[in-house]
Amino acid sequence: MTWQAPELVPTRTLVGADERPMLQSWLDFHRQTLLNKCGGLDAAQLAKRSVPPSNLSLLGLVRHLTEVERGWFRVSAAGEDIGPVYASELEPDADFDDLDSRPAPEVFDLFHAEVAACDAAVADLSLDHVFQVPWRSDGYTLRWVYLHMIEEYARHNGHADLLRERIDGVTGSF
Repeated sequence: MTWQAPELVPTRTLVGADERPMLQSWLDFHRQTLLNKCGGLDAAQLAKRSVPPSNLSLLGLVRHLTEVERGWFRVSAAGEDIGPVYASELEPDADFDDLDSRPAPEVFDLFHAEVAACDAAVADLSLDHVFQVPWRSDGYTLRWVYLHMIEEYARHNGHADLLRERIDGVTGSF
């Protein structure tokens, strides 16, 4: 069974808008780009680690970004007391490593649900909202999180480009 990305709606980033809508539009653009890279592939292709010796796969990237979204937006910025989606103390890299733990459609459902929950969790927070994390004494702002997440997706979308090209030769931003 092939997983299909939702119908591609041209994604535009905002130009000349206020800062928050611009940041959100870039984050949404990169979220959709990752999903587009996964479109039209079956579960085996999504799980394929096609650039040895790397353990990266498209499915692993979706799992990882689900985890990262939750960690930065909901747990750190919004202060929600929730655990990770895939990782554990015994398996901190389960998002990349344990690809058989959930079927691909469920992984994408979790991604969509987490993105919606993350957007809702920070909707009423200012970009200047400061929060603490255990590894940094001076804290982070929500603005920093948006910028970091855009960077995180951009970097991993580059990985997704290479993975997809190795799977079936498809290239481009589609």
